[in-house]
Amino acid sequence: MSDTLRLTKLPSGLIVVTDRMERVETVSIGAYVHAGTRHESAAENGASHFLEHMAFKGTARRDAAAIAREIENVGGHINAYTAREQTAYYCKVLKEDVALAADIIGDILCHSTLVPEELERERGVILQEIGQANDTPDDIIFDHFQEACFPGQPMGRPTLGTEEVIRAMPREALTGYMARHYGPSQIVVAAAGALEHEEILALVERHFADLPRVAPPAPEPARYQGGEHREERELDQVHMVLGFPSTHYADPDHYAVLLLSTLLGGGMSSRLFQEIREKRGLVYSIYSFAHPYEDSGVFALYAGTGEEQAAELVPVAVEELRRVQRDVTQEELDRAKAQLRASLLMSLESTGSRCEQIARQIQIHGRVIPIEETKARIAAVTVEDVQRAAARLFRARPTLAALGPVGRVPRLEAIAEKLAA
Repeated sequence: MSDTLRLTKLPSGLIVVTDRMERVETVSIGAYVHAGTRHESAAENGASHFLEHMAFKGTARRDAAAIAREIENVGGHINAYTAREQTAYYCKVLKEDVALAADIIGDILCHSTLVPEELERERGVILQEIGQANDTPDDIIFDHFQEACFPGQPMGRPTLGTEEVIRAMPREALTGYMARHYGPSQIVVAAAGALEHEEILALVERHFADLPRVAPPAPEPARYQGGEHREERELDQVHMVLGFPSTHYADPDHYAVLLLSTLLGGGMSSRLFQEIREKRGLVYSIYSFAHPYEDSGVFALYAGTGEEQAAELVPVAVEELRRVQRDVTQEELDRAKAQLRASLLMSLESTGSRCEQIARQIQIHGRVIPIEETKARIAAVTVEDVQRAAARLFRARPTLAALGPVGRVPRLEAIAEKLAA
C-alpha cells in the first residue's frame, strides 16, 4: 500500500480506507454497502434502490429538507447510487467540512426513519422512474439483455425493480432488508482528498457505531444461460444488444477482455465504429462494453439503427467478432492500452472516483491494488491473449435483446451459427 493510503478494520468488521491526495482542497467520503440487486429476493426486487431513495428522506435527527440544507449550506454535494452488487452513499465537501459529511452519511445509514408518508411519496417517484426507463429504449434494452443472460435469477432482475413489486412492497420489507444487509462487515467507508486518516477514523467510529451486527446471507451464484428478448415496438430505430458470458474480476483474462472491448468498440478508432459507422453509415451509436461481476461477467455490443439497416449491421458486426479472434495487430493493441491506461490515470485526479475505486477494490479483492500493479497487468497483455479471450467469449452461447421494428434483425440461432462457423 502506498504512503498516501491507510486502512483500518474496526472490531465490528467495518473497514475504513483513506487516500490522502496532495494539492486538492476537497474530500470525498462515502459508505459503500456490499448489497445490491443480486442480494434481493424476487419479492424484494428494487429494495436496494428504494432504500437509496429513502436514505435522504429523514432520520431521527434530520428531516429531508435538513439533510439537503446542511450539506448545501457548505457548498457540498450528496448523492447515492444502486448497482447489482453495491449501494453507495457519498458526499463531496471542502476539507474543513468533512466532519459534517461523515455525520450525515452515518446518520442516514444508522438512523433513517422510513416515515410512512415519505415512503409512499417516494414509492410514487420510483414508479415514475420505472415508467421513464420503460419509455427510453436505449435504457430499458439493457434490462432486457440482463434478464435474458440470467433468467429467473437475482442477477437478471432490474435494479429499479418492477412496477408490480414496488407497488406492493411494504415498509417491513425495506427495514428487514436493511437490517440483514447493512451491517458493518458489509460496509467500507472510503475517503479521498485533503484528509488525515486518524480524523476520518474517529469520525467513522463516532457516527457509524449504531450499525446492526448481522451476518447477511450469501447471494445466489450467477448462472449465465443466454437467450433472446425480442420486442416489437413502434420506434424510429431498432435498439440491439448482442452479448456473451465474460470474465469476473479475478479471472486471468480480465485485462485482456478490457482491452478487447476497447479495441473492438471503445472509441472512434475502434473496429466497430470505423467499420459500421464511418465506412457504412449504418448507425449513429455503436460501442462495446465489458461488465465484470464477482463471480461472472458479460461482454456485449450495443447498436441503434434503422429497420432497413439492421439486416446489414448484424452480419457485419458478427464478422468483426469472428475476425478479432484471429487478427489483432500490435498497433491497435498498443492504442487500446494507451486508452485504458489514460482512463485509469485520469480518474485518479478526481477525489470521488478515487474514493469509489478503493472501496470497490477492498470489497472485491480484499486490498487496494497499487496503480503500478494495474499498469503492469495492462502492459503484459499480448496480441495472443486478446485473440484467445475473444475466442473464449464469442464461441459461447450468445444473448440478443432487440427492441423496436425488429422484423429484419436476424434470429439468435442464425447469429450463433455464423459465430460458430
